[in-house]
Amino acid sequence: MDMNQLAVNAIRVLSIDAIQKAKSGHPGTPLGAAPLAYELWAHHMSHNPANPKWINRDRFVLSAGHASMLEYALLYLFGYGLTMDDLQNFRQWESLTPGHPEFGHTKGVEATSGPLGQGIATAVGMALAEAHLAERFNREGFPIIDHYTYALAGDGCMMEGVSGEASSLAGALKLGKLIVFYDDNGISIEGDTSVAFTEDVSMRYRAYGWQVIEVNDGNDIRALSTAIKAAKREQSKPSLIHVRSKIGYGTPLAGLAKTHGEPLGAENITRTKETLEWPCEKDFEVPAELTAHMESLVKALGAVETHWNGMLTSYEKVHPDLYKLFMACHEEEAPDLSGDPAFWAFEGKAATRSTSGKVLNLLADRLPNLVGGSADLAPSNKSEMTSKTWLSPDDYSGSNIHFGVREFAMAAVCNGLAVHGGLRSYCATFFVFSDYLKPALRLSALMGLPVTYVLTHDSIGVGEDGPTHQPIEQLAALRATPNVAVFRPADGRETSASYLAALHRKGPSCIVATRQDLPSYENSGPVAMRGGYVLSDCEGDPALLLIASGSEVELIVEAQKRLAAEGIAARVVSMPCMELFEEQDDDYRASVLPRHVRARLAVEAGASQPWYRYVGLDGDTICLDHFGASAPAHLLFEAYGFTVDNVVARAKALVEAIQK
Repeated sequence: MDMNQLAVNAIRVLSIDAIQKAKSGHPGTPLGAAPLAYELWAHHMSHNPANPKWINRDRFVLSAGHASMLEYALLYLFGYGLTMDDLQNFRQWESLTPGHPEFGHTKGVEATSGPLGQGIATAVGMALAEAHLAERFNREGFPIIDHYTYALAGDGCMMEGVSGEASSLAGALKLGKLIVFYDDNGISIEGDTSVAFTEDVSMRYRAYGWQVIEVNDGNDIRALSTAIKAAKREQSKPSLIHVRSKIGYGTPLAGLAKTHGEPLGAENITRTKETLEWPCEKDFEVPAELTAHMESLVKALGAVETHWNGMLTSYEKVHPDLYKLFMACHEEEAPDLSGDPAFWAFEGKAATRSTSGKVLNLLADRLPNLVGGSADLAPSNKSEMTSKTWLSPDDYSGSNIHFGVREFAMAAVCNGLAVHGGLRSYCATFFVFSDYLKPALRLSALMGLPVTYVLTHDSIGVGEDGPTHQPIEQLAALRATPNVAVFRPADGRETSASYLAALHRKGPSCIVATRQDLPSYENSGPVAMRGGYVLSDCEGDPALLLIASGSEVELIVEAQKRLAAEGIAARVVSMPCMELFEEQDDDYRASVLPRHVRARLAVEAGASQPWYRYVGLDGDTICLDHFGASAPAHLLFEAYGFTVDNVVARAKALVEAIQK
């Protein structure tokens, strides 16, 4: 048997063996797409299994993440460090082969995937990162950034809206080094895709501004190779290679929905191996001649990086300043900027969306690899880096990005920018529209990517735009998401603290900012990087703790003064970030919120749910557990009880109840 065909069948057989042993998984796509995957990895993709983090490697994203065994089989055969034991532990506890690919968990996996469509969008971000870095750093004779981004997608990916959003943007940006394979097998879980999906995908992608190449037989390796070469030659637009394959190829169940998401069964596996003329009798066995063949392929792949390393050494000598900047951009750890006085120079009243814009621009002048933009809201979000240019197909070196009204794709693209390496990404929209991008933010958290989400117009302070644009439950929803830090600063210095703390997190951060002006506080500043702190204390032991975030801190500061005049000692605690506060040690948290003080009142213009961990059974909240209304902001705050008078009244009632 031809060695390439043997390798293709090895991918198929290892996949179905692993899925059968796990008693769960998705064999259909690995069986159908194995020829494409092998041909790409063996003969077209520039990568080095000995160094999965090589800067100039081609990227591969399995957007159809349910077909994870396809990728694991590739990683095993190409020597990325997976063992046969790892394949045998597919989908098991603490294995390196989880049900869907996970970035940072398995070497060689470039992005967490599985939520369909997001892999394509992440790949768009990776391709955009390549274009941006190439424009900035490549010089004549030194193409130090010169690689492709590939994504393998299925019918489900093409049905999801995020793939359309991202593909539209990729076409507008003319990302010529992005190549997406559409594995069109015509089957989804419920059966033939024609029951709900009848559009001409190729025509849709042509309308997006993509080159479309048709391959009518997914087993025709020569046609696949020709298509990949043609896609790589087209540098002025992204390419979609539309591959028609048969799900579950080689099995008695080929072409049936049954092969999509369940093991084939022992008898069908035996018959499949017979059909494929597989030479090994045992499960999880690969012929020795194939192992030798793969070792020779891997050796040749490593030589490509060796050549690149030599070029980089010469680049350092010819362009020393650019080399130094290039390496600085690829440092994983952000610099500590908390000692820079510019970040704490805030006075007077200002909306935190405005102070956010100022801090963002301070960072832009200090972080050479900061890129980002807004979902067509930069003037409102104050999210433009004014010292930087705008990225476009004519000049990819710009750091400001026009994402258009595409919140979901914007966030997924920012994941791609971040996971590519060399860049720090942020994106911005109105806080209420965090609902549109939440699935991508969740993947930011799963991958541990330090993407910064700038979310402005944070409450009923939006006013006349009404309940459709006034966030209520969003703070609680984001705080409930693991590995997400949610910052709601009360003034400019807390805004700086939020951004500076976000720089050093291994996960996404949300900067939630106001439309309306807020005062500055004398005692705010770097201490806010601890998440919660005493902004204004009383004399002696407090009888009451007043806790708030963002715009409502102003209410509790004024209420403290009124209560003091009536002989009630209250401590004011600003809580810009619950997640950071929870990371502090017990002693610090107890010093801010003394355990013996049971009278606790939390004030926030959002859902009350997150605050009960701090007010306890005896405490109280002034929050919003209903939608807002269309009216001037000051009238809404008054109507819903966000006034100093109400805070004082509720505080007094709480103290009296506790003392009885």
